[in-house]
Amino acid sequence: MAENFYQATVEAPKTAFDLSLRPPLFSEFQGQARVRERLELMVEAAKKRGDVLEHILLSGPPGLGKTTIAYILANSMEVNLKTTSGPMIERAGDLAGILTTLERGDILFIDEIHRLQATIEEYLYPAMEDFRLDIIIDQGPNARSVRINLPKFTMIGATTRSGLISAPLRSRFGMHSRLDYYGLEDLSHIVERSAGLIGIGIDQTGCDEIASRARGTPRVANNLLRWVRDYAQVKSNGFITQTIADKALEMLDIDRDGLDEMDKRLLEALVVRFQGGPVGISSLAVSVGEDSGTVEEVNEPYLIQEGFIKRTAQGRVALPKAYEKMNLPFPPNRQGEFW
Repeated sequence: MAENFYQATVEAPKTAFDLSLRPPLFSEFQGQARVRERLELMVEAAKKRGDVLEHILLSGPPGLGKTTIAYILANSMEVNLKTTSGPMIERAGDLAGILTTLERGDILFIDEIHRLQATIEEYLYPAMEDFRLDIIIDQGPNARSVRINLPKFTMIGATTRSGLISAPLRSRFGMHSRLDYYGLEDLSHIVERSAGLIGIGIDQTGCDEIASRARGTPRVANNLLRWVRDYAQVKSNGFITQTIADKALEMLDIDRDGLDEMDKRLLEALVVRFQGGPVGISSLAVSVGEDSGTVEEVNEPYLIQEGFIKRTAQGRVALPKAYEKMNLPFPPNRQGEFW
């Protein structure tokens, strides 16, 4: 049995706040029921065989629990977890240094695995399939290949952009699980649990209010809870109710739909300046003074998920819900476009 279930190398350790709120077991993990059920089955089967876990690829938007699941799997299997990220592995020697420190059954977690260099991927293939590493030493006439045998380990890759992962790398994962945004009930439970861990009183209405504005994301919910805690301690008696949570989140310009100031500026630009679209992402981003990549990766997914905008071949289009949000009538001549 490994001495330290949560050993982290290469990457800087998480903050105490993050670690304190991470559920250590599947029994404490809220949401993602189907993913959780599959992974629990894999753990149980591996334990019965006395084997290690298959390689696992976790995908989905940021903040949904990919790293947390990796920690839970390491805890469930009673093995070490070593973490790094794709951009941090620049040379084959970096990868060799990580892999050669693994023990049998250990889990190597690579965040943002889609950002691995192609040459590093080539070294990973035999490591994942045959648990060996072939390293080229020196250059030119003196070049020679050295084979390093590795203990059987588990690779867990996490990505926010699964489409950028090459087909050969994707095929080497035995399980691919996508995490989706959380429902209100699951987020409310997460807020309630986190409030208990950080020692702040909260009632059910306060949990629901924070959860409803968390954009379906546990990380956002915990960040909002921390802010509401500060507000309650300074502006009230330190106990969070629906009213306190509402006032606290109003200070952050986060409305009841979970939209922040930039989200509302994007909707206003799309509806008013561009007459509902279609408009390209670059033009839309310039109109609000934001980088197009930030708009596409941070703001747009939630706006699409909630039915405010739609992505088309011609560009972004405002849906009826966006007009309703802006308190404007939906143009009658566009009614047939969405029905």
